[in-house]
Amino acid sequence: MEEIKKKLTPEEEEQLWLDTVYQGDKPQLTVRAVVTGALLGGFMSLTNLYIGLKTGWGFGVAITAVILSFAIWNVISKVFRTRNMTLLENNAMQSLASASGYTTGGTLVSAIAAYVMITGQHLNIWILGLWILFIALLGTFMAIPLKRQMVNVEKLPFPSGTASAETLKSLYSSGAEGVRNAKVLFATAGIGVFNKLLGEDMFGLVRYEYFVFGQWAQKFTMSLESSLLLVGGGALMGWRTAWSILFGAILNYAILAPWLAGMGILHPGEDGAFSYSVIVKWSLWFGASVMVMAGLTSFAFQWRVIARTFAGMADIFRKEKRALTAYEQIEVPGSWFAAGMAATSAGICLIMYFVFEVGVAMSLFAIALSFVLAMVACRATGETDTTPVGAMGKLTQLAYGVLVPKRMIPNLMAASITADAAGASADLLTGLKCGYLLGANPRKQFLAQFIGVFAGTLVVVPVFYIIVPGPEALGTQMFPAPAAQIWASVAKLLSEGIGSLSISIRWSILAGALLGILIPCVDRWLPKVARFVPSAMGIGLAFTIPFSSCLAMFLGALIVLILSWKKKEWDEQIVPAASGLIAGESLAGVFLLIINTLRG
Repeated sequence: MEEIKKKLTPEEEEQLWLDTVYQGDKPQLTVRAVVTGALLGGFMSLTNLYIGLKTGWGFGVAITAVILSFAIWNVISKVFRTRNMTLLENNAMQSLASASGYTTGGTLVSAIAAYVMITGQHLNIWILGLWILFIALLGTFMAIPLKRQMVNVEKLPFPSGTASAETLKSLYSSGAEGVRNAKVLFATAGIGVFNKLLGEDMFGLVRYEYFVFGQWAQKFTMSLESSLLLVGGGALMGWRTAWSILFGAILNYAILAPWLAGMGILHPGEDGAFSYSVIVKWSLWFGASVMVMAGLTSFAFQWRVIARTFAGMADIFRKEKRALTAYEQIEVPGSWFAAGMAATSAGICLIMYFVFEVGVAMSLFAIALSFVLAMVACRATGETDTTPVGAMGKLTQLAYGVLVPKRMIPNLMAASITADAAGASADLLTGLKCGYLLGANPRKQFLAQFIGVFAGTLVVVPVFYIIVPGPEALGTQMFPAPAAQIWASVAKLLSEGIGSLSISIRWSILAGALLGILIPCVDRWLPKVARFVPSAMGIGLAFTIPFSSCLAMFLGALIVLILSWKKKEWDEQIVPAASGLIAGESLAGVFLLIINTLRG
């Protein structure tokens, strides 16, 4: 069966999906799905804004929204004796909530916060609202030609999307298998909740966050964090990617960082330790170049599939419209991509020209670069469940450091276009992966994401002005804004010209680019050797995230590997178990955020 599957063309794959998975034209994007998604997404956009200013990280909200929506509508249906929300409605809801709660806030905690820190003032609220809206929509439209290749053909795991689909199946299943999977999911969700609450000492016990491996290891941030969310993500991402991430983390934190410290390239803090922020200022250049070149090389090998989507745009100019295939009638058409890109690009160029004094040519270059890097970000998310938004932004900052030297604000805002559009693209594909597994209508799911961008913007922009009244609120104990500080520091560094980058960083960029080209070539031309070669995305990502996160992901994949050796029947429980860990800790995190906010 596996051999037959491998011989299917992309068109045959899509027809097989239509015949065996697609649920038909059932109600999906209903009024209650839109309202529920907008409310839940709006609420969680605030939690991500808060978390982002605190830690520099953002968390996907799809699984949390799915469970909350199911619980809310269960109560509503019983109290008011109305029909419960269906599985496909809940799927459309999670796409809308995810766009609202995640896609719109990333730029606020990075580039926009950095802008406030550098200039000492806010942008006009209407300008900022339009900026957030245009960039999020740009990323949403960019994902259209990438969906067929990464979701339909390559079937990248997109762990959070897979977890959302499994969560929905478990919530709505009534058969023996569904009941068993639901029990596993809720059991591990309980473990995730307990672990998160224990980590915050909510039970009055000893609070713990990290296990350290010794004084030397701690000096270079090598530890194991208590989060089970990343363990669950590792369980879903696949063995090759997971061991590659650990390999890259060991190379970065245990070998290169001490070596660079010994050479005087990395400098410790006052406590004599080399913090994550110190190490990543050097390592992200290597990691980003690996991911970018690997993504571009993989795209070059698979250009025909994506070209099919672009070919659909030719239908706009044909006098005689050709008959669409059954699959094309439900897939997002290429004409939407063309119209959306034109409208959002025009809006971005106008703001760049009149507000940030950047020429149209330079703005269009940033948009074109955004599409290239969106391919990289989507592939990284598809394989590892982590979107390297910061790394993508730094590459744009580097490019503009060459093209427009000594101008901090254009450098910053061009990187904002790239990083946040790439993040929006990855978020959309994560939601579409969930819908693909459930047999949902991709066109309706795209529309849900489109609506969610507007809902999130309306909520998160005004609240940003409330919690960050001015630059004095950033870089404080309340809001350290680590991501914004890194963005601002890179902009200031490159304002002195590309020559301000150290020789070691320039060599690391070159080495990363060569490695990023080599690994996909081995994957394609030496498939028997490929399984012994680390994943390019895995290695690249390890150079941009903490060691503790890498180790947690590896442990999740290792547990799955051991269980699959012991009992093959346990394979069916892996996805619901991992999904439960992700869902449980996500819900607990939202709960703790509310409690901490109320405490002041």
